[in-house]
Amino acid sequence: MAKSPRKQRLSVYLDPKAMSRLVEHAARRDLSRSLVAEAAIESFLSPDAAERQEAAITKRLDQLDRRTARQERDLGIAVETLAVFVRFWLATTPALPEPAAQAAHAKAGERYDAFVTALGRRLAKGPKLRQEISEDIDGGLDTLQPGTPVG
Repeated sequence: MAKSPRKQRLSVYLDPKAMSRLVEHAARRDLSRSLVAEAAIESFLSPDAAERQEAAITKRLDQLDRRTARQERDLGIAVETLAVFVRFWLATTPALPEPAAQAAHAKAGERYDAFVTALGRRLAKGPKLRQEISEDIDGGLDTLQPGTPVG
């Protein structure tokens, strides 16, 4: 049986931080520092290292693309929800007689200014609607009795 060639010795000087990280990594994995350093050097010198890095970057870009698509979908749903609500509200709200309409118009301006102020404050420091909804749902489910219909 042929004897495998012996490993060759290499002395390397490492920055103290790099040495500390090497020691910690080897200890966590229960491996020798030499074995960890050899694997790192092999990985660095491997011709497919660039391909692995490209694959990792491609995977991350795909994840970002899916997140962006979800956000676009969610934004579209939110815009459609608002449009349907406004259309429904306008269709079901009766017109006011002229004297009351002028007073309502003035009051609407005040309410709109208060709305914009409240919206700005809420966007600046929260909580967000999605948090409140999940809290309402979680809290509501805790109070339900067995056999109570939901919805």
